Amino acid sequence: MRYSSEAAGFKLASVLLQYPTGALFAGLDELDAFAAAAGGPKPARESFGRFLAWLRATEPSAVAQHYVRTFDLRRRCALYLTYFRYGDTRKRGMAMVEFKTAYRAAGFVPCEEDLPDYLPMVLDFAALSERGRKLLHGHRADVELLRRGLEKAESPYADVLAAVSAHLPRLGRRELALVVKAWESGPPREEVGLEPFAPPGYLAGYGQERDTRQELLAVRESGTR
Repeated sequence: MRYSSEAAGFKLASVLLQYPTGALFAGLDELDAFAAAAGGPKPARESFGRFLAWLRATEPSAVAQHYVRTFDLRRRCALYLTYFRYGDTRKRGMAMVEFKTAYRAAGFVPCEEDLPDYLPMVLDFAALSERGRKLLHGHRADVELLRRGLEKAESPYADVLAAVSAHLPRLGRRELALVVKAWESGPPREEVGLEPFAPPGYLAGYGQERDTRQELLAVRESGTR
């Protein structure tokens, strides 16, 4: 399957934002080649390049520890697009209906181990479907909130979100106001019985290591066609 530059950027970001298994490091050459062939805006290419260079220069165990410390322990860095604005509230449950509806309409079967707003899964959907791209574009403000959270945490993963943002429309006035308001208040803390922002199986990553290998194989095949 061949990807447009936008879809390729979303696909690459989806793989890079999953838990860093051994398969990820084994496939770095393929990921470098895919990133080089993907094209896209210069800021996206540069951001992906910096992040891939960091992966190569860092011990896998250190990357894994950083991943858990960043995405599992920092509320402002949760990889769930509705979490920053809604936290574990009823409003969040209602917001996720939009994701489920979009998946169903496109015939996309999401991983049952993750909530439907899990960013790597949304990015994978956006790489495959116009509905997925519209869904991601509609949550432009949430992508920006996560990017800011990662930047504040001084995480190299901020480069992956910067690359995603480079493929998205600029923030409009309404979206920017939403970002400012949500950033000032942080994720709501009211709990109403939803799963916490890191659901069971979160540390195993989207689809776990077996599926991550399949992602890398798909990336490799698409880069050679």
